[in-house]
Amino acid sequence: MSAIKPGARTRAKEKGSRGLVIVYTGEGKGKTTAALGMALRAVGRGWHVLMIQFGKGSWHYAELESSQRLKPEFEIVPMGLGFYKILDDAHSETEHRRAANDALAFASEQMLSGKYDMLILDEINGMLASGLLALADVMALLDAKPEALTLVLTGRYAPPELIERADLVTEMREIKHPYQKGILAQKGIDY
Repeated sequence: MSAIKPGARTRAKEKGSRGLVIVYTGEGKGKTTAALGMALRAVGRGWHVLMIQFGKGSWHYAELESSQRLKPEFEIVPMGLGFYKILDDAHSETEHRRAANDALAFASEQMLSGKYDMLILDEINGMLASGLLALADVMALLDAKPEALTLVLTGRYAPPELIERADLVTEMREIKHPYQKGILAQKGIDY
């Protein structure tokens, strides 16, 4: 009889049999942060989590560093070119569309690989809202989702069809923001 390390459990014991579709949307801050919190909790249960970043690109986000500490259970793959038509966007619509569709194809491949218990599609809702991704393609991804996989979709402007389809939807509503006082994004808080 072999000894089991304290806290060590198999994924099968910790994982529920039915994965969820979860949407974090709205104008307020905290959508990606909420998904990262879920990832942290899932890793604590022995799950394998992959976050694919659809909209974040050239900026350096601290979660890229912290995720390195949680490997191999948690990985982040940035695939976007940055936020579309805002801030320092220097890419064409064609380039953004190609990156978004490449990220969606990669998400589909990884979702079906069986390697992950949770897949986070960060900022995918914004890709839908901007027309860079087709809603039908994202809904087809949901149709193909393995039953046990939890799928988390973040970003502003989640379409009604996605909200209807999801098991859990949380809308982040801005009440107050430091930017209103002229305080810019801060390291460790915003990125």
